Amino acid sequence: MESFISRSTFIVSKMSFLAVWIVFLISSSSFTSTEAYDALDPEGNITMKWDVMSWTPDGYVAVVTMFNFQKYRHIPSPGWTLGWKWAKKEVIWSMVGAQTTEQGDCSKYKGNLPHCCKKDPTVVDLLPGTPYNQQIANCCKGGVMNSWVQDPGNAASSFQISVGAAGTTNKTVRVPRNFTLMGPGPGYTCGPAKVVRPTKFVTPDTRRTTQAMMTWNITCTYSQFLARRTPTCCVSLSSFYNETIVGCPTCACGCQNNKTESGACLDPDTPHLASVVSPPTKKGTILPPLVQCTRHMCPIRVHWHVKQNYKEYWRVKITITNFNYRLNYSQWNMVAQHPNLDNITQIFSFNYKSLSPYAGLNDTAMLWGMKFYNDFLSEAGPLGNVQSEILFRKDQSIFTFEKGWAFPRRIYFNGDNCVMPSPDTYPFLPSGGFRTELSVFSALLFPLLLVFFLFSA
Repeated sequence: MESFISRSTFIVSKMSFLAVWIVFLISSSSFTSTEAYDALDPEGNITMKWDVMSWTPDGYVAVVTMFNFQKYRHIPSPGWTLGWKWAKKEVIWSMVGAQTTEQGDCSKYKGNLPHCCKKDPTVVDLLPGTPYNQQIANCCKGGVMNSWVQDPGNAASSFQISVGAAGTTNKTVRVPRNFTLMGPGPGYTCGPAKVVRPTKFVTPDTRRTTQAMMTWNITCTYSQFLARRTPTCCVSLSSFYNETIVGCPTCACGCQNNKTESGACLDPDTPHLASVVSPPTKKGTILPPLVQCTRHMCPIRVHWHVKQNYKEYWRVKITITNFNYRLNYSQWNMVAQHPNLDNITQIFSFNYKSLSPYAGLNDTAMLWGMKFYNDFLSEAGPLGNVQSEILFRKDQSIFTFEKGWAFPRRIYFNGDNCVMPSPDTYPFLPSGGFRTELSVFSALLFPLLLVFFLFSA
């Protein structure tokens, strides 16, 4: 009997430990975290292809091309910055379509000096307007690369590089290592260079095919957490059936604090606002970001308003507002996730493309501005917003205004995940009956805590 009791006590203690562990896992998963893996673009990356086109007496000439295979994340101005470390004592004799930021120590060379002698060169794109004899295809855009869905024709960037003091055959060439990519800030992590089958090129008349001497690829993936530890956008909600306007969560992107650096945020009613935003500075001085003082302190707010209800349709109005006084957004885009996005009847003043990250799932859409109309989101102020309306056709099997169904599940702006309000604060139907004040997390946590206390009692 004593053996049975002791064994039961042991089992109960193990179950109590298991209950505590489950509670810990659920509580940990309830916090917002941003990982390198993007659920809405699981295969998104920037791939660099390094094609050795010809050999030289002491090295080779290569064409380096970066392809932005990310569906909705682009590299804005001031553009990309690429770096690596040479495997041996290579130097860069010349470049076309790009340049290194430093030449390094080339004192051991006489006569013609290399373009760069650094062990770890840093390369940037040339600016638009570069003379034609210094250009190659897909270069000279100031490092800007658009996303693959939004503008595939401008989702690549290339430059030519002549490398010396290197191998002159496939067996003696050593691939560079420790690749880094800034786009324009941190966030990208690059893997090692992998030698692949040489790239083949078809002549314009399609009658002849040539190939590179040697090719290696480098793949870089993005992490919002590595890019910045605080979010950059938030979401607010409202509806025609409830007077409640759910604002962005307080301190979603930071908090107003008297101890913060001067100019961290600016009250819109500040006298002489323009002179504060753009003070006299020396040429080339880069001013720090300056956002409007708000409860949420986010540079970007996306407002989703459920506007109207019809017999077979329903309408939503989307407003994107810029609260940053010193930054505008060209070629901006927004990604939304909602079950009814697979049945859009009409969208006004925005471009639209359905995204299907997984087979059989069509609840994600990408929106962006129309060229020369609203593809440019101005700085904070009267013109610092863009708007659109979406008309959805109802799917009667799933459509409802109850329990916040009409609001998005997730919003991205320029590839960054925006902070959503808590689901228990969403505007509810006035006749929705009893409204529980428990969050989803609380509803999951309560029974687990009950089990824990029952077994540990």
